[in-house]
Amino acid sequence: MTGTAQKSRVRPAVECSGIDHVVLYVRDVARSVAFYVDVLGMKVKHKSSDYAFLRCGNQLFGLFAAEGDADTGRGEELSHLAFNVPGGTSASIKKALAEHGVKATGRSADPDCIYFTDPDGHHLQIVSPDE
Repeated sequence: MTGTAQKSRVRPAVECSGIDHVVLYVRDVARSVAFYVDVLGMKVKHKSSDYAFLRCGNQLFGLFAAEGDADTGRGEELSHLAFNVPGGTSASIKKALAEHGVKATGRSADPDCIYFTDPDGHHLQIVSPDE
């Protein structure tokens, strides 16, 4: 093995056991909370006018108000965020998104992929059980 694939013989400084939360910066916290609750079924854990933490399964999902002219959703902070769903097919999920005014696309190599954006342009994906 070479490079990054080489197995480390040194004990890591910290053993991570999972992801506690992910944060996205958004222009309008209330608008984004409505999107993630109404479209993706997340539940509000706590919120203020500047931020909100939502429950997504066992993880927390944070939405923080972007300051000043900060760019949001342009992909610099992450490529995309993918969510698992417990049921449905690619077709039924795309239909449900469309009913909420959300345009979903696939990708050339896999038209069943479900990609879409939130109101700030963050790239999101749903991984359905039929994939």
